[in-house]
Amino acid sequence: MGKVTGFKEFSREVEPYRPAKSRVLDFKEIYTDHDDKLLNTQAARCMNCGVPFCQSGEGCPVYNLIPEWNDLVYNEQWEDAFDRLFKTNNFPEVTGRVCPAVCEGACVLGITETPVAIKNLEFAIADKGIKSGWLKPKVPEVRTNRKIAIVGSGPAGLSAAQQLNSVGHSVEVYERSDRIGGLMMYGIPNMKLDKSILDMRIEIMEKEGIIFHTNTDIGAPNSPSLENLINENDSVLLTTGATKPRDLGIPGREGDGVHFAMEFLGKNTKSLLDSKLKNNNFISAQDKNVIVIGGGDTGNDCLGTSLRHKCKSLLNFEIMPELPRDRADNNPWPLFPRIHKVDYGHEESIEVLGKDPREYSISGKEFLRDESGKLIGIKTVMVDSAFKEIKGTEKTWKADLILLAMGFLGPENYINQEVDIDLDERSNFKADHNIHKTSHPKVFAAGDCRRGQSLVVWAINEGRAAAREIDKELMGSTALI
Repeated sequence: MGKVTGFKEFSREVEPYRPAKSRVLDFKEIYTDHDDKLLNTQAARCMNCGVPFCQSGEGCPVYNLIPEWNDLVYNEQWEDAFDRLFKTNNFPEVTGRVCPAVCEGACVLGITETPVAIKNLEFAIADKGIKSGWLKPKVPEVRTNRKIAIVGSGPAGLSAAQQLNSVGHSVEVYERSDRIGGLMMYGIPNMKLDKSILDMRIEIMEKEGIIFHTNTDIGAPNSPSLENLINENDSVLLTTGATKPRDLGIPGREGDGVHFAMEFLGKNTKSLLDSKLKNNNFISAQDKNVIVIGGGDTGNDCLGTSLRHKCKSLLNFEIMPELPRDRADNNPWPLFPRIHKVDYGHEESIEVLGKDPREYSISGKEFLRDESGKLIGIKTVMVDSAFKEIKGTEKTWKADLILLAMGFLGPENYINQEVDIDLDERSNFKADHNIHKTSHPKVFAAGDCRRGQSLVVWAINEGRAAAREIDKELMGSTALI
């Protein structure tokens, strides 16, 4: 424990984002430079609890050694903190940027005070280590004769690849897109996660011996089949994500102007990386009245991207009621706090357009189009707590672009058309957590394609767990954690 009375002496203070009105003018990261003095003080607030709930089942899914590296930061032992951080988390420079910090929701200090700024500390430790050259390729001294194919290069696939490669197995990763990274590359906008960070990590993984294949859509025409991979490898791990979006099947859905959020975000990032948006191969919100249907991180990212396009107006419809400012009685510590929050996109809308864009307890009834089929708006109705329509609350809203950010229904299952793999009731690949073996003896599954739509940090947890189980099956035992 760094400072015994630190939690009583210091208040929570987090590193600020760049000013909203200036950051919406570019797609650079929204974060400011790290402040070592501030972080030292914030690390001093950690109480080194007898039972550190930040690492518990309700806290960090990868069981980060949070009190240990808080103490090391307080004592300015940054390199040791970096080593401890990477013991449990393959991509802390990603989670430090995009994770909603479930660890902070379980922080014991948060019972009576504001929690320790764990996310800021993780972010800073990872960045300092990378900039200082402490992150280096670790090539296995000995190679086994085992081959493993991983389908999908999101956080689950990459963490599994790194773990399996570290114990000497030969690992090849197959990605259907033109860049490695999956959700981290095309699902998270550049202002939250600069893609040069991913490029740097992929380069390190290649030096460690991992082989990557892009533009290879396993199970699709002109690409290898899953059966091919099974025959050519000792094990196959599916980490394809939950990429089947939930649609809004109301009248007027067909036609231009209504798009899935991931189509909007993915095309924007690809155009940004390919040409800095000069090739116009993206869905533009410029000078349009934009409505985003669905909240969460994806909806918020659509808000931020639309503002950077210089949209004319911006609204965000959520079918759920507005959350309370403080924990409700049915949401006690150490559960993740379901409270009202203002994320970066909401803040930007308030600063640029003068209002929070969110409208609560609202459901779409019909997409409105003119005689030529052009989208001109949407008709909605208010709903009660049971999501039943409230009579007399119908309303029409003007819109030129509507983005659906309503979550995902599971993985696309064409990959296993030639191989019989059981699915669960949600159409995910059926496999138990911390076992990860599917109904096929050589095929494992991890991440969103197994558990359903979730967080990057949970995908890393699943990738590590699947790697551990694959190694144990192939070698009889495992040293992976």
